[in-house]
Amino acid sequence: MAERWATFDCYGTLVDWNGGIRTELERLFGVEHADALLPRFHELEPEIQAANPGASYREVLTIALERLAAEAGLPVPEGETSALARSLPTWPVFEDVLDGLEEARRRGWQLGILSNTDRDLIDASMVVIGIAFPVAIVAGEIGSYKPAPRHWQVFREQTGATEQSHVHVAQSLFHDVEPASKLGIQCIWINRLGEPEDPRPARTLPDLSGLADALDELVPG
Repeated sequence: MAERWATFDCYGTLVDWNGGIRTELERLFGVEHADALLPRFHELEPEIQAANPGASYREVLTIALERLAAEAGLPVPEGETSALARSLPTWPVFEDVLDGLEEARRRGWQLGILSNTDRDLIDASMVVIGIAFPVAIVAGEIGSYKPAPRHWQVFREQTGATEQSHVHVAQSLFHDVEPASKLGIQCIWINRLGEPEDPRPARTLPDLSGLADALDELVPG
């Protein structure tokens, strides 16, 4: 039987992306601006990635912060243009993640990460998560950002995983669920934000508490 693979988006799914970014925006610009700036950041980031697929994620975060501040008419404090990238390794992990990942691994699942980030940043986050992923595909090394399909293509090239033995797990419908589904990969949507129901994922969970059961239902051992 082929190895069963579960791949994960990291930021937003395993690591509290919104919490990490909002904390920095509040520190830089004040609590009164952070809530308004965060949604605009999420609009700017994919635009920058699509226009600059060869840029490192550090560069994407820096450009996004500069544009965000310029649009809002807010000065970036001196020496702080790279603040988001510097803070990323400290972004908190969701409380349900470690137990969910360990249980999946205990049941024989191989774990991988497909992330729109850089090697040093994902390595730092894996330390915080507390799980070593044998495969981690990052945008900074492949010159492509999700939702483009290159992450999944490189993953298949490296592992030989088949569509029948591979499940992708992610919070973002835009970056992950939509493109993976188009490639014929079953998806588990971690709907951490309480968004409306969506027909594209094969399973929807509020967090990783029931992850192992959902994976086993999709690809029985």
